[in-house]
Amino acid sequence: MHTANLTREETAARSAAISVRSIRVELDLTGAPERARTGFPTVTTLEFSSTVESTWLDFIGESVERVIVNGAEQEVVHDGARIAVHGLVDANIVRVEAVGAYSRSGEGLHRFHDPVDDRTYLYTQYEPADSRRVMACFEQPDIKASYTFVIDAPAGWEVLSNQSAAAVDVGVGVQRVEFAPTLPISSYITSIAAGPYARVDGDWRRDEQHIALGVLVRQSLAQYLESHEILDVTRQGLDFFTDAFDYPYPWGKYDQIFVPEYNLGAMENPGLVTFTEAYLSRGAATDAQRAARANTILHEMAHMWFGDLVTMKWWDDLWLKESFADYMGSHASAVATRFHDAWVKFAANRKAWAYQQDQLPTTHPIVADITDLEAAKLNFDGITYAKGAAVLKQLVAFVGDDAFFEGARRYFAANAFGNTTLDDFLVELSAVSGRDMSAWSRAWLQTTGVSTLEVETDAEGATVLVQSDPRPHRLRVGFYDRVEGRVIRREQMAIDIHDERTPVDLPDADLVLLNDDDLTYAKVRLDEASLATVQDSLSAVEDPLARAVIWSSLWNATRDGELPATRYTSIVRAHAPRESNIGLLAGVLANALFAIRHYVADDVTRDEQRRWVETAWSALHAADAGSDAQLSWARALAAASAFDDARAGDLRAILDGDAPEGLIVDPDLRWQLLTALVTTGHAGTDEIAGEQHRDDTGSGRTATRRALASRPDEAVRAEAWAAAWGDESLSNDHLDAVIAGVRAGGRRDLIAGFDEQYFARIGDAWAGRSIELARRLVVGLFPATPSLALVDAWIAENGSAPAALRRVVVEQRDHLARDLRVRAAQAQ
Repeated sequence: MHTANLTREETAARSAAISVRSIRVELDLTGAPERARTGFPTVTTLEFSSTVESTWLDFIGESVERVIVNGAEQEVVHDGARIAVHGLVDANIVRVEAVGAYSRSGEGLHRFHDPVDDRTYLYTQYEPADSRRVMACFEQPDIKASYTFVIDAPAGWEVLSNQSAAAVDVGVGVQRVEFAPTLPISSYITSIAAGPYARVDGDWRRDEQHIALGVLVRQSLAQYLESHEILDVTRQGLDFFTDAFDYPYPWGKYDQIFVPEYNLGAMENPGLVTFTEAYLSRGAATDAQRAARANTILHEMAHMWFGDLVTMKWWDDLWLKESFADYMGSHASAVATRFHDAWVKFAANRKAWAYQQDQLPTTHPIVADITDLEAAKLNFDGITYAKGAAVLKQLVAFVGDDAFFEGARRYFAANAFGNTTLDDFLVELSAVSGRDMSAWSRAWLQTTGVSTLEVETDAEGATVLVQSDPRPHRLRVGFYDRVEGRVIRREQMAIDIHDERTPVDLPDADLVLLNDDDLTYAKVRLDEASLATVQDSLSAVEDPLARAVIWSSLWNATRDGELPATRYTSIVRAHAPRESNIGLLAGVLANALFAIRHYVADDVTRDEQRRWVETAWSALHAADAGSDAQLSWARALAAASAFDDARAGDLRAILDGDAPEGLIVDPDLRWQLLTALVTTGHAGTDEIAGEQHRDDTGSGRTATRRALASRPDEAVRAEAWAAAWGDESLSNDHLDAVIAGVRAGGRRDLIAGFDEQYFARIGDAWAGRSIELARRLVVGLFPATPSLALVDAWIAENGSAPAALRRVVVEQRDHLARDLRVRAAQAQ
């Protein structure tokens, strides 16, 4: 194991020996605007007690200049990830002087030069273990400390951290900002940002509490900020969580900053939450996009309690923050904001992520066995987030809202500013609910896999509810009838099941919907009569949550090869144009194209693609002018047209200004349309250059890279392939763009020659690149080979490869195996 990959055992031993009182971090960022300067001075002073004579500090950077322990300078012993420290006594002061490296991968201190105005922006991203790229630290969640940050930066910049500034000293062209000490927090949620960010201020008041609010973005995007809505959702969330948790917001201020080239959706740094700029639309946005942003704002706010106030001891219990925040994001959206249909999108889209992850051979329990940091990095997945949230929703249905939230209140009161495990939460919930939660925990938190529910008629004619992979479920069954062109729920039945087969007495109905209201975590199948009703009348089902469960059922059956992919696409073509819920529509449109590209039989792929392009074109023109549906179908048309050029002339006309009435053709949609034309050979470098001139922004330059790499020429794809692996100057976003270009249009004929090279390269990429960039390469360039022979050979020959790399490859193999299996089933 390389020393950057910390293990659970060694960090547990360190936390048993070390107790930190305070950490002071001084960063000199005054040289950040100079492109030639690759690093920044960083000085860390740590005050801690120790029961051992020696330990190590974590640091990854350009160099370590000095290590001073209790006033005595020591020889620098730094292997690139760990700094050896010895001569420790009961109470210690250790000072480390070093040079950190500015990041282009979104890990550590990321630096972005805005091409619009040449301004420089900095922000940090650490989870799970990248604070060591900025400061010398104890990089583990169960060593909390009070942090004081001191930042030197150019004068006129916004300089931010977790706390408010305590002192600002302005000199000639520079400023020094010293922030107030934080309350005890883990290193991975400390944060700084610096740059000429545009800022909008607000506040929130409740009784004696007054919280200053701020929303920030780089200046060239300030016009797109929608700060009013962001602040409204923030206030609504603070109202909700203050009441729900009965624990005042503890972090003093609440800044939210939208940053470029961000690897995540957002990060819950207390007092300084970071968000991807993808949540800001440069012209047009659907209400579903705004709902997603609100959900994320509330997800991160829930972390101020679940994760920041009370933190897991180690990454095994990552679910103690992510599952809860994912649940709370939807719950708070539904009850505290205008986005009351949050659970609709969760049922159809968010849970699809969980179902997919839970069927992989690498699935894991919600409470996972995380042995080291590399494993932790890969466990920010559909199990930890979406399955955990779905299971919590099922738990709330089981014990009730009152007991669940009272358990949370007691949990925070008992463990504030501390670290916990699963048992700490279950103790509080058991005490409140009066139920022993150990059986529930064993069934849902400590097992893997997803159950499938369906209704069968046995040999005697009795109706039986059949469950694969049995678990206890509390669910509802809905009975729907067709009435005057509508499909409406006639009645509903509550059922508790535990066994593989449960006799049930179900009344007749046109549509029998298992897991009505989506209370439990399970895939559901429709009986043939219900499927016939859905095929004819899905868009007539009035309840959007019922439609969400139905769309989810259809998609899961298609992925599992039980519903013919062409039957699924025919249902989509018939009913997606009449789907009124934009959150549902966005997911259905993405699934339809995926099914065509991955699951329909090879001999009908071309026809299915053509039908899909024509469906998108017709629905675009049938949608109301200026509606969210119109914009959604325009995006679907652009995506589909990268694989079929039937409407190439019409795409060109839209770019030339002949768009359907009401459609906002913003820069991002223009790039989607143009890239589709480039991919199919109907546009080239001149058009790309012209579009970049029109949109010479950070997003425009990233889109330019993607479009250039998408040209349907073997030499172009070969150049892009080589750049992805070899050009280490590419930022995270630029690497994604190049990878997308290599894969554009599904043109296997242009890239099949690289299949064997891929397997020869991935080991070196994993060893030589950061895990974030290496994962993008391994996942993004995995070859869609016509057999499993190459990947199986690599797995067989690389048993000693890093476990995290093997996990990624095994997961990609499973996706490919599913594609091949489902396509083969269509032919039969």
